[in-house]
Amino acid sequence: MNHRKGLLLLLPVFGASVLGACGSSKVTTTTTTTSKPATTTTTAAPTYVLTGLPVVAGGPSPTRPALMVKIDNAQPAWPQAGLDHADIIYEEMVEGGLTRYMAVFQSQDAPTVGPIRSIRATDADLAAQTTGLVGYSGGIPAFISDLRATGAIDVGVNLAPSAYHRDYSRPAPHNLYSSTTALYAAANGRGPTPHALFDFGPPTTTEPLASSNAVAAFTIVISGATIDTWTHDAAGNQWTKAINGIAMHNASGTPLGATNVIIEYVPYVATGFIDPAGNPVPEAQLVGSGSAEIAFGGRVATGQWSKTSPSAAPVYTYSNGQPVKLLPGRTWVIFAPVGASFTSQP
Repeated sequence: MNHRKGLLLLLPVFGASVLGACGSSKVTTTTTTTSKPATTTTTAAPTYVLTGLPVVAGGPSPTRPALMVKIDNAQPAWPQAGLDHADIIYEEMVEGGLTRYMAVFQSQDAPTVGPIRSIRATDADLAAQTTGLVGYSGGIPAFISDLRATGAIDVGVNLAPSAYHRDYSRPAPHNLYSSTTALYAAANGRGPTPHALFDFGPPTTTEPLASSNAVAAFTIVISGATIDTWTHDAAGNQWTKAINGIAMHNASGTPLGATNVIIEYVPYVATGFIDPAGNPVPEAQLVGSGSAEIAFGGRVATGQWSKTSPSAAPVYTYSNGQPVKLLPGRTWVIFAPVGASFTSQP
């Protein structure tokens, strides 16, 4: 996306689908007897499309829209609230080599989400593929215009100020919060049912290919300012996250982690905007193709990602061309610059 050059003020600004509701499958078996064939149809339990996990009785509807919320990841924002309820978390590089998250909620509610920060140019493509609601603290007008042009439902603080509040025990601008309930209410029922963004499969069919490696941990150097290390927690069958050697936790005290971690190596380009410290504001190029690392179940495999348009779901394949099927659960996607250093520890 092309943007006019300007200055980015990193201060809070107050003025300004997916395949179906749930996944299910039918298995039909026919038994032949001496009289007549009998057919039995078994319907699998419905699942949430963004996680592949079973729909919970009394839980959120599998047809409700996805809700994206922009989350701060500067050190004063730690620990963040609500990430342990997210279905998907995207991690993108912003100015100065720091990263921010776009957390996607649909199958769970979070009573507190934040700290919430401003959007970046990359987020329009994320909104286009998710086609849901977007909560954020503001941003450069060009970025907001691009976001709204995707058809996403804007529930940012500029249009829904009553859905947000400040925690004055934290320093501004790292103290703006909301909840999934408040942000869904701000949408007044608007928004489509999300489509699937990943393929999931049962554990017996989703093991990475023989070319994968069993690892205890892996590290991706996103920038000189942000080094992510992920350690496999066999008991919880998830990867837990550390930044620059500091273990990350949710505000609830639980380790911050995910069942699946995907690293997409993507080009970053300058938007033409500069922050007050003189750092160029980058944008990740999410349409195209490139290499990837796929991690789940204590194993890491090399693969490829491809995406044909902003609204298209990404496609992940292993190095031999076979499709990737993830384990049901939370998925964390890191947009690492092309050429970023990746190492693993057995």
